[in-house]
Amino acid sequence: MEIASRQQLRLAFLRWAIVTVPFVVLLGFLSSRVAPMGSRSRWYVALAKPAGTPPDWVFPVAWGLLYVLMGLALAMIIHARGARLRGPAIMLFAAQLIVNLLWSPLFFGLHLVGGALVALGAIFVLALLTTLVFGRVRTAAAWLMVPYLAWLCYAGALTYGIYGLNPDAATVAPSSTNTQIQL
Repeated sequence: MEIASRQQLRLAFLRWAIVTVPFVVLLGFLSSRVAPMGSRSRWYVALAKPAGTPPDWVFPVAWGLLYVLMGLALAMIIHARGARLRGPAIMLFAAQLIVNLLWSPLFFGLHLVGGALVALGAIFVLALLTTLVFGRVRTAAAWLMVPYLAWLCYAGALTYGIYGLNPDAATVAPSSTNTQIQL
């Protein structure tokens, strides 16, 4: 005798996904609003950028898709009741997401390119551990994290390139949030 039908299990997963996907996307959106980004940031516009830097519109599209995949992966793990590694998987996910959400304020808000690069390394390590533990709970959840890991490598290469091309990045140009009037 079955405890729950496949349809009931699917609906239970969807209930979690309806919560986790918007939650992860919202957190990413809020993090990106801490400081002007892309062409809205005079500081970022003034930076020398490495070859392979995509146009500004690519970043919100890529991150939006990645946050949706991450939210779905989290829903799969939360839905895996009784899985031995469920708790540690959720904790790792939360840890990597917290560090992820700090990246934009570090880079765009504080202009700490080196600090953002260190944060990316920490995000990658935590996201890799998350993916490995997710794989022990639900293989599909781990696969949903793979594009994120790939993007983190790309973002790391771009950030490293910016770091190398702009040793004085913190002083390149005033922040676009500077509202002081200079006489």
